[in-house]
Amino acid sequence: MSPEHSSEERKGRRSGGRAGRQAVRAASGAKTSPYLVRNLPPVDMLDDAALSQIEENAESILAEVGIAFQETPEALDLWRQAGASVEGELVKFPKGMCREIVRQNAPKSYIQHARNSERSVKIGENTTVFAPNYGSPFVMDLDNGRRYGTIEDFQNIVKLVYGLPHLHLSGGTVCEPVDSPVNKRHLDMVYSHIKYSDKPYMGSVTASERAADSIELSRIAFGGDLQDRTVMTSLINASSPLRWDATMLGAATEYARANQAAIMSPFILAGAMSPVTVAGLCAQALAEALSGMAYYQLVRPGAPVIFGTFASSMSMATGAPTFGTPEAGQAINVMASLARRVGVPFRSGGQFTASKYPDAQAAYESASTLLPTINAGVNFVLHAAGWQEGGLALGYEKLIMDADQLGMMEVYARGIDMSENGQAMDAFRTNAHGDHFLGNAHTLANFETAFYRSTIADNNSFEQWTDEGSLTAAQRANAQWKQMLRDYEAPPLDDAIDAELQDFVNRRKSEMPDASY
Repeated sequence: MSPEHSSEERKGRRSGGRAGRQAVRAASGAKTSPYLVRNLPPVDMLDDAALSQIEENAESILAEVGIAFQETPEALDLWRQAGASVEGELVKFPKGMCREIVRQNAPKSYIQHARNSERSVKIGENTTVFAPNYGSPFVMDLDNGRRYGTIEDFQNIVKLVYGLPHLHLSGGTVCEPVDSPVNKRHLDMVYSHIKYSDKPYMGSVTASERAADSIELSRIAFGGDLQDRTVMTSLINASSPLRWDATMLGAATEYARANQAAIMSPFILAGAMSPVTVAGLCAQALAEALSGMAYYQLVRPGAPVIFGTFASSMSMATGAPTFGTPEAGQAINVMASLARRVGVPFRSGGQFTASKYPDAQAAYESASTLLPTINAGVNFVLHAAGWQEGGLALGYEKLIMDADQLGMMEVYARGIDMSENGQAMDAFRTNAHGDHFLGNAHTLANFETAFYRSTIADNNSFEQWTDEGSLTAAQRANAQWKQMLRDYEAPPLDDAIDAELQDFVNRRKSEMPDASY
C-alpha cells in the first residue's frame, strides 16, 4: 500500500490503534508554558572581529548605496527630518544613524498580549516563540492531495494550532483562503484567529487599510480599548535587494502608530536577492533590517519591533529555491548574533523544505533548519510548523509532525536539570551493583516526565507496528489531526464581542466591491 493512502483507506487494518491513542493524547490539551524560556546559551559562529566587519560593511551599504523607500512621501519626510540624505526615493544614512535610532528607542523585549492572558508571550532576550506556517496559497493532506486553500482550511489550521501545545502563536496567514476575495479575506482571517483560538495572532499587511481593519478587530476583541497594549506582531517584508515598498511601509506605519509590533524582515534567496556568500547576505540583511526598524521608531519611538530575516539559498543550476542547506544555517546563526549586538528580538528559522510530501527529504531539510534556529537563540520562529513545497503549500500532516519536533526542541533548549533531583545521587546510593534502575525509587518518581514522549514516532516492535496497520509517520499524523478536529472545543468568547466583530466584518465587506488585489 503506497504512503499516499490514509489510515482509513487501508482495507482490513484498524484505522485507530496506537495512532488513534496518540491523537487523543495530543488533543487533550497538554499543559505547557505559553512560550519557551531558554537556558541553552546561544552559539556564536563568528568572533567579535568578524561580526564587526559585517557591521561595518552594512554601514557602508547604508551610507554609500542606500535603501529605496518607494512611493511613501511620509517616510522620505521623516528621513529628511532625521538627517538622512534623500535623493528621489533613495535614502542614504550617515554611518551609525539607523543603529543608534534603534538602540535608543526599540525595546529589547516586549509582551504580546493574548485574549486569554495566560497565553500572552514574551518576545526577546532569552525566550523563543513558535508560530506556524505563513502565506501558502495551497494546502495538502493525504486524503485530498494538493489544492488551493479555503477559509475552511484556514479555520481548521487555526483550530489545530490552538490544540498543539508547542505552537505559541496562532499565526497570521496560515494559508491563503482563495475562496474569499483578496480585498476582504483579511477580515475572515483575523476574525478566525479571534474566534477559534485565544493564542496571540498576527495581523494583515497586504494594505494599510487592512492593517487598520486588523487593529479595529483587535480593539473589539480586547473589550473596546487596547490601552496601548501590543496584541499583534505582524510580518513586514523588505522587497530585497535594498528596497521597502509602499504596501509594506503603509502597513508598518499603521501598526507602529497603534503600538503594535512588526517583524521588519528582509526576504533573501542568496544568489538572487543578495550576493551568494553568507557574509555578503548578512551585511545586506543587516542594512535592510536596520533601515526598516529605524523607520518604525521614527513613526513611533518605543514601538516594539523585531529584527527579522528570511534567508535561504537557491540552485545555481536551475534557479529553484533550496532549503535546509548548511549555508542557510550559517546565515541564521550569524544574523542572530548581529541582532543581539543591536539589542532587539530576532526572527528567523523554522522548518523549511522544498519537498512536496511529508517524507524523508522534508524531515531532513526541516531538521537542518530547526536545529540551527534553536542553537542560534532565535526569539520569534515563523514557519515553525507546516511549511511544505518551498512555502507554496501548508501540509496538514507536516503541521502535526513539525509540532512534535518543536516539543523536542523545547526540552533541548531548556537545558539540563542540575537540581538535586536532576543529579540523581540518591539513585546511585540506593541501587545495588549490577541491578538495573527500573525499580529504583528515583526512576519511579520521575518516569512519567523523564523523557519527551513523541505523539508521532513509533518505537514498538515490528510485530506490533504491523498489527496496528504498518502506518508511516505521515499516516499517524493524518489520524492525529482528524482526531484533534473531532475533539476541538472553541475557547470562550463573549457573545456581545462576537456579535460586534461579525458586524464590523460584514459592514466592511459591504463597503467595498470584491477585488482580486
